[in-house]
Amino acid sequence: MSKSWYTSTKFRQNMFQGNHKGVLAMKVQDIMQTNVITISPNTEIREIAKLLCDHHISGVPVIDLFGNLIGIVSEGDLLHKETHPRVPEAVGFLGALIYYRGVKQYESDLKKLVALKASEIMTHEVITLDKDASIEEAASLMINHNVKRLPIMENGKMVGIITRKDVIKVLIEE
Repeated sequence: MSKSWYTSTKFRQNMFQGNHKGVLAMKVQDIMQTNVITISPNTEIREIAKLLCDHHISGVPVIDLFGNLIGIVSEGDLLHKETHPRVPEAVGFLGALIYYRGVKQYESDLKKLVALKASEIMTHEVITLDKDASIEEAASLMINHNVKRLPIMENGKMVGIITRKDVIKVLIEE
């Protein structure tokens, strides 16, 4: 049974049974992604950036050797930690910056940035949710904490992830 069919069927059942909360009363385990891409604390920034781009995701959980969730790295973490890189508005600006600061300094900053590991840039305080929580709870947490994804936990272990896109998708499915 496909997840899309199940979600659509569950949505219709909730609506036709008069459940005033409808789809928001469903559990996150009904829509969570279970094949979650994860990284280790030693994963380098270059590899993280490639994973995010290749898989069209905006963040990735960091898992230790024992399978414990210890952090999460988002696109924002890549752009705002340590060296505070700035994406120039024009390529010409980058050339001016290199000229102004010097090629050696630019190369040094770039090497420093790509040498960083996940453990150095990750967000340590990860907001999680139990697999039995409702979609309404997930949406509320995402809004109140301004997060785009929530690792879903069962007995202290991550069993899936839910994103804003997952919540929106289930709300609009027919």
